[in-house]
Amino acid sequence: EAFLVKMMNPFLLDSVDEGGLALSTETVGVIYGTIGVAALTVGGILGGLAAARWGLKKALWPMALSLTLPCLSFVFLAAFQPENLWVTGICVALDQFGYGFGFTAYMLYLIYFSDGEFKTAHYSLCTAFMALSMMLPGMVAGYVQEWLGYTLFFGFVMVCCLVTVAVTMLVKVDPEYGKKQKRGEKDNETCDFSVACSGTCSRYVCRLRKNEDAQHRRWT
Repeated sequence: EAFLVKMMNPFLLDSVDEGGLALSTETVGVIYGTIGVAALTVGGILGGLAAARWGLKKALWPMALSLTLPCLSFVFLAAFQPENLWVTGICVALDQFGYGFGFTAYMLYLIYFSDGEFKTAHYSLCTAFMALSMMLPGMVAGYVQEWLGYTLFFGFVMVCCLVTVAVTMLVKVDPEYGKKQKRGEKDNETCDFSVACSGTCSRYVCRLRKNEDAQHRRWT
């Protein structure tokens, strides 16, 4: 995705002879800046709803595939260079929707991985590495595209997507993590610590940190 994002606008703007789609700046603004952003937003919202309903573990594979497979739309665009703006818009919207939907799993896993005593610091480090992983491929994306051409470049992006599939196979997540708790289930939780709840336990519920020391994390 880091390779793709950096070369998306140049691909849409470059001439047909150079392998691009020769769109005007105004058209790119509408397709990518309006339709793409709208699809990205809808994908993110639906991703959050799906994660809350299924939990991260169950949603992980659908979201990983939604990050990778829509990149095929740019392989199609580079190979056939369609002049129909509707086709181009649908392909861009599909890619951005998949990115928004799949990125939900990425962010949720960072939160899950960061959970612990120094949660905020760990999450900051994780997001810093996430930003670095977006910057480093972007630094060489232009050189790779000039070397391969747009069609082979987007094919190379699809090969890189195999890393996402491999990592997803190795990830282990609590099956219940990310699921939205029903109010009745939350109220039935009990405190295992010798700490007095102010008020009734149904109102002030103890959240237990799910790690080795099982320390009391906070009151909600």
